[in-house]
Amino acid sequence: MAKSTQAAAHSPLANRIGPDGNPVALTERAHLGKINLRGDAGDKAFLDGVARAAGVAPPVKANTVATAGTTAILWLGPDEWLVVTPAGGQGAMESSLTTALAGQHVSIVDVTDARTTIRISGPRARDTVAKACPLDLHPREFAAGQCAQTLLAKTDVLIHQVGDTPAYDLYVLCSFSRYLWDWLADSAKEFA
Repeated sequence: MAKSTQAAAHSPLANRIGPDGNPVALTERAHLGKINLRGDAGDKAFLDGVARAAGVAPPVKANTVATAGTTAILWLGPDEWLVVTPAGGQGAMESSLTTALAGQHVSIVDVTDARTTIRISGPRARDTVAKACPLDLHPREFAAGQCAQTLLAKTDVLIHQVGDTPAYDLYVLCSFSRYLWDWLADSAKEFA
């Protein structure tokens, strides 16, 4: 079986259908590469090394995201980030980070298969997410380019606002992804 066919077969949300337009759309961003990165944000050599490998330095401000092209680095904590690549790009990113940060006290772990990503977008996406999320999602408090680890419908998620539409990428453990997808699809029915 070809690798791409195997990957599609292992998507936790394969064949899930959700709302696909106004006012809410759900899509799975299957198989994005995800690297958990830990290092010293106060060390210029670390920041420079990550910038060389990923094209952008990791953000040092809490709950923010740094992007370069199709790569995003999401702040998880004072010494921890999630580096997100296009599908299949995790191996090259892991190798680049390992080379650029050689000799430094860091942790670089491929966590691609642990989570999938649900994108929720559309004019009522914020309202749908806000129903079961304790974060203040008002645009003056949480806007494009921000991220946070939180609960959504009793599920641990990493939420990243990717657009002002609004649009959010929800990184969720694969084992909870069907539940969260179904909850979001049901919750969005109110706005149909």
